[in-house]
Amino acid sequence: MPEELRQQLLDTSRGRIVTLLRTGARTADEIAAKLGLTRSAIRLQIVAMERDGLVRRTGKRPGTTRPSYVYALTPGVELLLSKAYVPLLTKLVDVFAEAVPRRQLEALLATDRQGLAADLSGGKRPSGGLKSRVTAASRLLNEHLGALTHVEVNGSLRIKGASCPLAALTGTHHGVCLAVESLVEEIVGAPVRECCNREHPPRCCFEIAR
Repeated sequence: MPEELRQQLLDTSRGRIVTLLRTGARTADEIAAKLGLTRSAIRLQIVAMERDGLVRRTGKRPGTTRPSYVYALTPGVELLLSKAYVPLLTKLVDVFAEAVPRRQLEALLATDRQGLAADLSGGKRPSGGLKSRVTAASRLLNEHLGALTHVEVNGSLRIKGASCPLAALTGTHHGVCLAVESLVEEIVGAPVRECCNREHPPRCCFEIAR
Protein backbone atom coordinates (compact mmCIF):
# COMPACT_ATOMS: atom_id res chain seq x y z
CA MET A 1 0.00 0.00 0.00
CA PRO A 2 1.58 3.36 -1.01
CA GLU A 3 2.70 5.28 2.08
CA GLU A 4 0.77 8.45 1.17
CA LEU A 5 -2.51 6.51 0.83
CA ARG A 6 -1.84 4.67 4.07
CA GLN A 7 -1.25 7.96 5.88
CA GLN A 8 -4.36 9.57 4.37
CA LEU A 9 -6.43 6.72 5.82
CA LEU A 10 -4.87 7.01 9.26
CA ASP A 11 -5.30 10.80 9.43
CA THR A 12 -9.11 10.64 9.21
CA SER A 13 -11.47 10.08 12.16
CA ARG A 14 -11.99 6.57 10.92
CA GLY A 15 -8.24 6.15 10.68
CA ARG A 16 -7.79 7.26 14.30
CA ILE A 17 -10.23 4.56 15.36
CA VAL A 18 -8.32 2.00 13.26
CA THR A 19 -5.02 3.06 14.85
CA LEU A 20 -6.51 2.73 18.34
CA LEU A 21 -8.03 -0.68 17.64
CA ARG A 22 -4.67 -1.94 16.40
CA THR A 23 -3.58 -1.81 20.05
CA GLY A 24 -6.52 -3.93 21.20
CA ALA A 25 -10.29 -4.43 21.06
CA ARG A 26 -12.41 -1.74 22.74
CA THR A 27 -16.00 -0.65 23.31
CA ALA A 28 -17.46 2.48 21.70
CA ASP A 29 -17.27 4.26 25.08
CA GLU A 30 -13.60 3.38 25.47
CA ILE A 31 -12.84 4.61 21.94
CA ALA A 32 -14.73 7.86 22.57
CA ALA A 33 -12.83 8.49 25.82
CA LYS A 34 -9.44 7.82 24.22
CA LEU A 35 -10.09 10.04 21.20
CA GLY A 36 -11.93 12.80 23.05
CA LEU A 37 -15.07 12.41 20.95
CA THR A 38 -18.71 11.82 21.87
CA ARG A 39 -20.09 8.31 22.06
CA SER A 40 -22.67 9.22 19.39
CA ALA A 41 -19.95 10.30 16.96
CA ILE A 42 -18.03 7.07 17.54
CA ARG A 43 -21.19 4.97 17.19
CA LEU A 44 -21.87 6.51 13.76
CA GLN A 45 -18.34 5.71 12.64
CA ILE A 46 -18.43 2.18 14.07
CA VAL A 47 -21.72 1.36 12.34
CA ALA A 48 -20.29 2.49 8.99
CA MET A 49 -16.99 0.67 9.57
CA GLU A 50 -18.81 -2.51 10.53
CA ARG A 51 -20.90 -2.27 7.36
CA ASP A 52 -17.74 -1.76 5.28
CA GLY A 53 -16.01 -4.77 6.83
CA LEU A 54 -13.37 -2.81 8.73
CA VAL A 55 -14.40 -3.79 12.26
CA ARG A 56 -16.27 -6.68 13.83
CA ARG A 57 -17.88 -7.44 17.17
CA THR A 58 -15.84 -9.80 19.29
CA GLY A 59 -17.87 -9.91 22.50
CA LYS A 60 -19.53 -7.84 25.23
CA ARG A 61 -18.44 -6.11 28.43
CA PRO A 62 -20.64 -5.13 31.38
CA GLY A 63 -21.75 -1.49 31.32
CA THR A 64 -23.42 0.85 33.83
CA THR A 65 -26.87 0.18 32.37
CA ARG A 66 -26.35 -2.59 29.80
CA PRO A 67 -23.54 -4.60 28.21
CA SER A 68 -21.45 -2.87 25.53
CA TYR A 69 -20.17 -4.51 22.37
CA VAL A 70 -16.42 -4.90 22.01
CA TYR A 71 -15.01 -4.06 18.58
CA ALA A 72 -11.83 -5.23 16.88
CA LEU A 73 -10.33 -4.83 13.43
CA THR A 74 -11.07 -7.46 10.81
CA PRO A 75 -8.01 -9.44 9.61
CA GLY A 76 -8.18 -7.77 6.20
CA VAL A 77 -7.51 -4.32 7.67
CA GLU A 78 -4.33 -5.49 9.38
CA LEU A 79 -3.22 -6.99 6.08
CA LEU A 80 -3.96 -3.72 4.28
CA LEU A 81 -2.02 -1.60 6.78
CA SER A 82 0.97 -3.85 7.39
CA LYS A 83 4.18 -3.23 5.47
CA ALA A 84 5.60 -6.61 6.48
CA TYR A 85 3.46 -9.21 4.69
CA VAL A 86 4.71 -8.81 1.12
CA PRO A 87 8.47 -8.53 1.83
CA LEU A 88 8.33 -11.33 4.40
CA LEU A 89 6.37 -13.66 2.11
CA THR A 90 8.68 -12.83 -0.79
CA LYS A 91 11.74 -13.62 1.31
CA LEU A 92 10.28 -16.92 2.51
CA VAL A 93 9.49 -18.04 -1.04
CA ASP A 94 12.98 -16.96 -2.16
CA VAL A 95 14.55 -19.06 0.61
CA PHE A 96 12.47 -22.10 -0.34
CA ALA A 97 13.31 -21.56 -4.02
CA GLU A 98 17.02 -21.77 -3.21
CA ALA A 99 16.61 -24.82 -0.97
CA VAL A 100 14.39 -27.11 -3.05
CA PRO A 101 13.99 -27.95 -6.75
CA ARG A 102 11.50 -25.82 -8.69
CA ARG A 103 8.97 -28.61 -9.20
CA GLN A 104 9.04 -29.46 -5.50
CA LEU A 105 8.50 -25.80 -4.58
CA GLU A 106 5.53 -25.56 -6.96
CA ALA A 107 4.06 -28.71 -5.44
CA LEU A 108 4.50 -27.30 -1.92
CA LEU A 109 2.77 -24.05 -2.84
CA ALA A 110 -0.23 -25.95 -4.17
CA THR A 111 -0.39 -28.53 -1.37
CA ASP A 112 -3.34 -27.36 0.71
CA ARG A 113 -5.70 -26.30 -2.05
CA GLN A 114 -8.60 -28.18 -0.45
CA GLY A 115 -8.18 -26.44 2.88
CA LEU A 116 -7.83 -22.99 1.34
CA ALA A 117 -10.78 -23.55 -1.00
CA ALA A 118 -12.90 -24.64 1.96
CA ASP A 119 -11.91 -21.52 3.89
CA LEU A 120 -12.81 -19.20 1.00
CA SER A 121 -16.09 -20.89 0.11
CA GLY A 122 -17.35 -21.51 3.63
CA GLY A 123 -16.73 -25.25 3.53
CA LYS A 124 -18.69 -26.15 0.41
CA ARG A 125 -18.02 -25.96 -3.32
CA PRO A 126 -20.22 -23.51 -5.25
CA SER A 127 -23.26 -25.17 -6.82
CA GLY A 128 -24.79 -24.81 -10.28
CA GLY A 129 -23.37 -25.28 -13.76
CA LEU A 130 -19.74 -24.76 -14.71
CA LYS A 131 -20.12 -21.09 -15.65
CA SER A 132 -21.89 -20.41 -12.35
CA ARG A 133 -19.07 -22.10 -10.41
CA VAL A 134 -16.42 -20.19 -12.36
CA THR A 135 -18.24 -16.91 -11.61
CA ALA A 136 -18.30 -17.88 -7.93
CA ALA A 137 -14.56 -18.64 -8.03
CA SER A 138 -13.87 -15.21 -9.56
CA ARG A 139 -15.94 -13.57 -6.85
CA LEU A 140 -14.11 -15.47 -4.10
CA LEU A 141 -10.72 -14.42 -5.49
CA ASN A 142 -11.87 -10.80 -5.48
CA GLU A 143 -13.42 -10.85 -2.02
CA HIS A 144 -10.75 -12.85 -0.18
CA LEU A 145 -7.49 -12.38 -2.10
CA GLY A 146 -7.91 -8.79 -3.27
CA ALA A 147 -7.98 -9.72 -6.96
CA LEU A 148 -9.81 -7.74 -9.66
CA THR A 149 -11.11 -10.49 -11.92
CA HIS A 150 -14.08 -11.13 -14.18
CA VAL A 151 -15.29 -14.06 -16.26
CA GLU A 152 -14.93 -14.09 -20.04
CA VAL A 153 -16.76 -16.53 -22.33
CA ASN A 154 -15.21 -16.69 -25.80
CA GLY A 155 -15.06 -20.29 -26.92
CA SER A 156 -13.59 -21.08 -23.51
CA LEU A 157 -14.25 -19.95 -19.97
CA ARG A 158 -11.60 -17.70 -18.50
CA ILE A 159 -11.12 -15.81 -15.26
CA LYS A 160 -9.26 -12.65 -16.33
CA GLY A 161 -7.69 -10.16 -13.96
CA ALA A 162 -7.01 -6.45 -14.37
CA SER A 163 -4.04 -6.86 -12.03
CA CYS A 164 -2.42 -9.43 -9.75
CA PRO A 165 -2.73 -9.33 -5.94
CA LEU A 166 0.52 -11.34 -5.68
CA ALA A 167 2.48 -9.29 -8.21
CA ALA A 168 5.51 -9.06 -5.94
CA LEU A 169 5.96 -12.83 -6.27
CA THR A 170 4.50 -13.94 -9.58
CA GLY A 171 7.14 -12.23 -11.71
CA THR A 172 9.89 -14.52 -10.38
CA HIS A 173 8.00 -17.49 -8.96
CA HIS A 174 5.75 -19.28 -11.46
CA GLY A 175 4.73 -21.65 -8.67
CA VAL A 176 2.60 -18.90 -7.08
CA CYS A 177 0.40 -18.78 -10.21
CA LEU A 178 0.21 -22.58 -10.18
CA ALA A 179 -0.89 -22.48 -6.54
CA VAL A 180 -3.80 -20.18 -7.42
CA GLU A 181 -4.52 -22.35 -10.47
CA SER A 182 -4.81 -25.33 -8.13
CA LEU A 183 -7.09 -23.34 -5.84
CA VAL A 184 -9.41 -22.32 -8.69
CA GLU A 185 -9.52 -25.92 -9.91
CA GLU A 186 -10.59 -27.10 -6.48
CA ILE A 187 -13.36 -24.48 -6.32
CA VAL A 188 -14.81 -25.03 -9.81
CA GLY A 189 -14.38 -28.82 -9.90
CA ALA A 190 -12.92 -28.84 -13.43
CA PRO A 191 -9.43 -28.77 -14.98
CA VAL A 192 -7.85 -25.30 -14.95
CA ARG A 193 -4.79 -23.93 -16.78
CA GLU A 194 -3.12 -20.72 -15.67
CA CYS A 195 -2.46 -18.28 -18.53
CA CYS A 196 -1.23 -15.36 -16.42
CA ASN A 197 0.67 -12.42 -17.85
CA ARG A 198 3.74 -12.07 -15.63
CA GLU A 199 5.13 -9.03 -17.44
CA HIS A 200 4.57 -5.54 -16.06
CA PRO A 201 1.91 -5.12 -14.89
CA PRO A 202 1.19 -8.78 -13.98
CA ARG A 203 -2.40 -9.89 -14.64
CA CYS A 204 -4.20 -13.04 -13.57
CA CYS A 205 -5.65 -15.45 -16.12
CA PHE A 206 -7.10 -18.92 -15.61
CA GLU A 207 -8.66 -20.97 -18.41
CA ILE A 208 -11.25 -23.57 -17.41
CA ALA A 209 -11.81 -26.72 -19.49
CA ARG A 210 -15.41 -27.14 -20.66
